[in-house]
Amino acid sequence: MRSTIALLLVAAGLIGGCDRQSGATQQAEGTNVAAAAPTSPAKLDKLDRSHKGETAPAISFVDSGGKKLTIADFRGKPVLLNLWATWCAPCVKEMPTLDALAVREGEKLQVLTVSQDFEAAKVAPFFAEKKFRKLQPYIDAETAFSTQLGVNLPTTILYDSAGREVWRILGDTDWAGGAAAKLIAEAR
Repeated sequence: MRSTIALLLVAAGLIGGCDRQSGATQQAEGTNVAAAAPTSPAKLDKLDRSHKGETAPAISFVDSGGKKLTIADFRGKPVLLNLWATWCAPCVKEMPTLDALAVREGEKLQVLTVSQDFEAAKVAPFFAEKKFRKLQPYIDAETAFSTQLGVNLPTTILYDSAGREVWRILGDTDWAGGAAAKLIAEAR
């Protein structure tokens, strides 16, 4: 009974936490950099550097083949971790720009899009429908990332090649533009 209640509370928190608003609204830890119209090259509001230097958590997630991984498995190059869900409109909105970033950066940056969907079966059809060129589906069906880090969706965290956090952005972002590229360069 307690585990069911806990699961329902986590689900309510995630649903309630999805950053549905774009614009200048600020979440608790973020610093509002700029609110931009949808046609702007980048919307990088809610930039948070308060966790800079922290080691990436050893939270496991799975790839499309069911293999368990952690961020440490990608050490040696910078990692951009994006926490998202198929039911989160701002998350879905930014996915094509994450794919464009992954294509542009190639092997210099690992872009990990880790779904926080409870129903993992929804992730593969989403990826098949969107036909991403570079992004691969990763799943954290227990929502360990968002609950343990205490973040809303979408949240994107940049780790350097040694697995230390550089910054995180709370809310949806246009990852295809120059402002995002400048922030990504901080991990090199």
